[in-house]
Amino acid sequence: MSTIVSASGTMPEPPRARGEPAVFLKWFLPLALFAAILAAWEYSVRLALTPPKIVPAPSEIAIAFVTDWDKLQPAWLYTITVTAEGFVLAVTGGVALAVLFSQSRLVEYTLYPYAIILQVTPVLAIAPLLMVFLSQGTVLLTCVWLVAFFPVLANTLIGLRSTDHNLLNLFELYRASHWQKLWLLRIRGAMPYFLAGVRIAGGLSLIGAVVAELAAGGGAKSGLGFIIYLAPRNYGFARAYAALVLLCVSGIVIFLLLSYVSHLMLHKWHESALKREN
Repeated sequence: MSTIVSASGTMPEPPRARGEPAVFLKWFLPLALFAAILAAWEYSVRLALTPPKIVPAPSEIAIAFVTDWDKLQPAWLYTITVTAEGFVLAVTGGVALAVLFSQSRLVEYTLYPYAIILQVTPVLAIAPLLMVFLSQGTVLLTCVWLVAFFPVLANTLIGLRSTDHNLLNLFELYRASHWQKLWLLRIRGAMPYFLAGVRIAGGLSLIGAVVAELAAGGGAKSGLGFIIYLAPRNYGFARAYAALVLLCVSGIVIFLLLSYVSHLMLHKWHESALKREN
């Protein structure tokens, strides 16, 4: 190990960052475990250790992707569309309410309890009631919004309230306007909190869409949630598992995409995204 000379003598040089093995293991270990689980699953079904009609083998699920793709694709596109639209509404509404609450304690005290009530209301309970007087698409969007908007609201509000008081005093010293303090200081300082809420809301939007489909049932258009609900009743377990795999993959893609957006917005200045040298 090389040494560096200091005023007090010599001391070991700090070890250099070694990211390559860590990155390799980060991807290899989960994939190896996944392959082992699939192999054990396939092996147990072929040996009749599990009922094949109820728990199909991974190979049968892969075949269902091909044979039932004409039913899975439109359902998947419908679920993803509802998820994306509800997610946008949740982010927009959550940020707007957070900014409003941060500017007025009176408004926060008046409306925040109702936001909590909406958050704790089960989607499975409210979706059938909304179907009485709303269309299926509106019910799904409402349920997605109900599930996803609160993390954005809560995280953004914490970020807006966590402004450094020294910086705030500096802005006041230079006689910054109310909107300058909001835009240049509070909102930018709240960005890491907001992005954390967005990542949570992305996964919850997909969950909310599927749960709403299970509660609201099918209509002119149906998503993957309704396929999962209906397929086992017709002994289409492989199709139901294929729909579940599509949902899992979609959730992973949503998380990775939002994490990448968060990294792009934070990696040049925030501690949570800066790359450490040691």
